[in-house]
Amino acid sequence: MITNPLFYAAAIPAITLMGLAKGGFSGLGLLSLPLMALVVSPVQAAAITLPILIVQDVVSVWAYRYTWDKRNVVLLVAGAISGILTGYLLAAQVSDAAIKLAVGVISVAFAIRRMALERSATPPEAAPADTPRGLFWGWVTGFTSMIAHAGGPPFQIYVMPQKLPRDVFVGTGAVLFAIVNWIKVPPYVALGQLTTENLATAAALFPVAIASTWAGVLLVRRVSGQSFYTAVYILLVLVGAKLIYDGASALV
Repeated sequence: MITNPLFYAAAIPAITLMGLAKGGFSGLGLLSLPLMALVVSPVQAAAITLPILIVQDVVSVWAYRYTWDKRNVVLLVAGAISGILTGYLLAAQVSDAAIKLAVGVISVAFAIRRMALERSATPPEAAPADTPRGLFWGWVTGFTSMIAHAGGPPFQIYVMPQKLPRDVFVGTGAVLFAIVNWIKVPPYVALGQLTTENLATAAALFPVAIASTWAGVLLVRRVSGQSFYTAVYILLVLVGAKLIYDGASALV
């Protein structure tokens, strides 16, 4: 287990952000890996966070177990399986920075366009959950989650136009990523990342992970549906900008 106090000084805020994201404030978790990467390698940071995400998934799925959309989850998981497999097979060939840059640009453009449409005189009708888009964005979600740990924005791009009730939107994401994270375990094992040290370090952070996820659930339920969606669009712009910065910086 890692014993360096500096690691925990970065890891505890990072895990707290992950918990708030799992509780419903989608996007905040994307700031976690960069924080932890200040004190350990990005690869080790990703390996430590995977077991923590799985523990947080238990809390979020339990909290939203009655409010999630089965059709969306089935479509997205079907696409995500092939996306994770693609990411595993191409991990050595695909540029993490290029993926972050592309996802960031798409996320910012989508969020700004949707915010403009929602504030227009005739806001768009809710889009249905359809098979081609669900499979495609599921694939993108799985691929970006495996390569760059950036599966949240593609999920949001597909689901947000459906204008689901707040808790259904959050619950659908909770169930989806709970499944996706378990699917990612075999590739992580095959890549030799789930070492005893990483697993023990993750276990030491479980109390923070559980408490912060419950805090996220409680805070989200205090926010109205309209305010929640506005907050998610703003977070999507900020997260997209962060991805653009990270990707562009690494490519320069």
